[in-house]
Amino acid sequence: MTIRFSVLASGSTGNAFYIESKKERILVDAGLSGKKIDQLFNGIQVDPSNLTGILVTHEHTDHIKGLGIIARKYNLPIYANEKTWKAMEGSIGKLSLDQKFHFGMGETKTFSDMDIESFGVSHDAAEPMFFTFRHDGKKVALVTDVGYVSEHIKKTVEGANAYIFEANHDVGMLRMGRYPWNVKRRILGDSGHVSNEDAGYALADIIGNETKRIYLAHLSQDNNMKDLARMSVDSLLQERGIKIDLCDTDPNAPTALYDVV
Repeated sequence: MTIRFSVLASGSTGNAFYIESKKERILVDAGLSGKKIDQLFNGIQVDPSNLTGILVTHEHTDHIKGLGIIARKYNLPIYANEKTWKAMEGSIGKLSLDQKFHFGMGETKTFSDMDIESFGVSHDAAEPMFFTFRHDGKKVALVTDVGYVSEHIKKTVEGANAYIFEANHDVGMLRMGRYPWNVKRRILGDSGHVSNEDAGYALADIIGNETKRIYLAHLSQDNNMKDLARMSVDSLLQERGIKIDLCDTDPNAPTALYDVV
């Protein structure tokens, strides 16, 4: 068996990502209620009691809302960096010491048959970081909640077989929308979220010959639409002669399990 994954939920209301290999079953973030996360796992016919651990990207509520509940219910280890632990400890309830593990930024950890590398992103959290997952020569990259895609990020994630990549907003919709200006400025800033266009430009730089599929993630419900995100990214990729399978994600429903082959 190779690796396979599902974007359980993605968007400003809650985020959760599942990836598995022969020996590991890992949840990244738990930004929905415990009940909803169980429902999402049921939707892909995966039993969450078989999870082997939870990775945390950062402490925003849409990434940790159900973290403590799921960790306690299934007695799971949680991995996060030191600043994220400090920032979220008051929000996730009591955990036993043997559930708390440190995963530093820029570190690579081996989880039995999977190598997971963390990398820092520019976002308004304590020390936000995302991950690449490697198993048996295959690589999956998870990149959301990023104000801009730095050269370091590009170097870390380039040539993956599959991407889960942020396309948060259409700049025109955001500028014309109902958000107050200070919120718009935060989203558009270097520690906010990546637009459809910026996602397209970044992906054009990092896609490799082995890249088969891209999931567009963390779409704003107010300032984006699935069709618009797909069309925007696709047109920018096609300008560079890149034709690739672009897939939607949803805040309320999981994507089908995808086998990385």
